Amino acid sequence: MEIEEYLERIGYKGSRQPTSETLRQLHRAHMLTVPFENLDIFLFRDIILDIPSFYDKIVRCRRGGFCYELNGLFGWLLEKLGFPVVKLSARVFDSGRPGPEFDHMVLLVNLQEPYIADVGFGDSFIEPLRLDNQEKVMQQGKYYRLTKSGSERVLHRREIKSDWAPQYTFSLIPRQLSEFRTMCQYHQTSPDSFFTSKAICSIAAIDGRITLSDKCLILTSGIVHEEFKVKRKKDYRALLKKHFGINIEEEITINKP
Repeated sequence: MEIEEYLERIGYKGSRQPTSETLRQLHRAHMLTVPFENLDIFLFRDIILDIPSFYDKIVRCRRGGFCYELNGLFGWLLEKLGFPVVKLSARVFDSGRPGPEFDHMVLLVNLQEPYIADVGFGDSFIEPLRLDNQEKVMQQGKYYRLTKSGSERVLHRREIKSDWAPQYTFSLIPRQLSEFRTMCQYHQTSPDSFFTSKAICSIAAIDGRITLSDKCLILTSGIVHEEFKVKRKKDYRALLKKHFGINIEEEITINKP
């Protein structure tokens, strides 16, 4: 595994000094180049919690992944560049209630001011958030804020014409990658997991987002929102290559039994 190859994968040519500005630029570059996707589940491939496996998939095969893979590998990169990084367990809100521990992984980066980095939550902030700043921050037309709830912090998001909605809650207890193994297995095998219900591939764009959700291509740019049905399997693979740089020869089983 090489830092140079990883930085080339995300198109990053800036400073490598472990500063807040470098973190911001790395985070943004990652979000704009590496998709959030769960395609391996629909290709019947096991997702294993292992940094070299993440590296081969995301860097060498130019794929994406979900939170454990994306944040796991991004945390490795930050550590190699000299950033103090801590893995945290987050519980994702569903119908107003937080899920179980290790439902999601986020990164705490302890610089002069601590930051939360997260390149593995799909449609979310594309630049890291200051942990102790409870003021709202706008990114790509959406507001984000971190609030305190007892010993935990809660990430909230609000779109321009909607109310604040909690995204996930997390404590500051340091975690090891191996502790996420059970939930990683759950998310790729359980019929109750969001990740087994639909194939998704999504990436941030400069002014919006591109998402391929099952058989629907969704393009957003500013306030413009367009949806296109994908009818043929070969068109689905062509869209993966065109918009996400993903080249998959196998047929993806969208309606997974």
